[in-house]
Amino acid sequence: MKLEIPDGNFAGYIFDLDGTLVDTMPLHYLAWDEAMRRAGMPGTLSEDLFYSLGGVPTLRVAELLATHYGLKIDPWKVFHEKEVLFSARTYEAALIEPVVAFARRVAATHPVAIASGGPRDIVRRTLELKGLAALFPVVVSADDVVHGKPAPDMFLLAAKKMAVEPTHCLVFEDAEPGMRAAEAAGMKWVRVASRK
Repeated sequence: MKLEIPDGNFAGYIFDLDGTLVDTMPLHYLAWDEAMRRAGMPGTLSEDLFYSLGGVPTLRVAELLATHYGLKIDPWKVFHEKEVLFSARTYEAALIEPVVAFARRVAATHPVAIASGGPRDIVRRTLELKGLAALFPVVVSADDVVHGKPAPDMFLLAAKKMAVEPTHCLVFEDAEPGMRAAEAAGMKWVRVASRK
């Protein structure tokens, strides 16, 4: 994987987690598929639909999937069931080495942050399991903002916590909602190809 780094004098770097630093998206897909089938979804979850929602906060994904499949669900119940199913598989996820190597390199001289649409406890657990917790002193999750991706709130909060102007931040993202959020925050971004 070759990362296309845009020109610019960046003072801070913000990384999405799932599908950007850690190859968790296939595991999230399996967890969503099972949780939604338990909630009454016929057949299997559309992979295209799932990947189009990358970075969107988990609770909102439950609502969007229910709407798409015409299901009446308790989004909180499906949200929690999905996270339990995902947590049981987290150890299987591999690091996305080119992105992790870049993060380690820039973290030696610049502030770095995580901005993830996952819930705080799952984000922190993934970082710890994969040996990345110490690398990222700033972690922003869906629990920290009112509006998740594609709104710019997560990235703006991460920039504020790093004490870096938003326009001087570079974002690493694998999904369209995150790239739109970065643009809305006035930040340049790097696409990480997470889907095989």
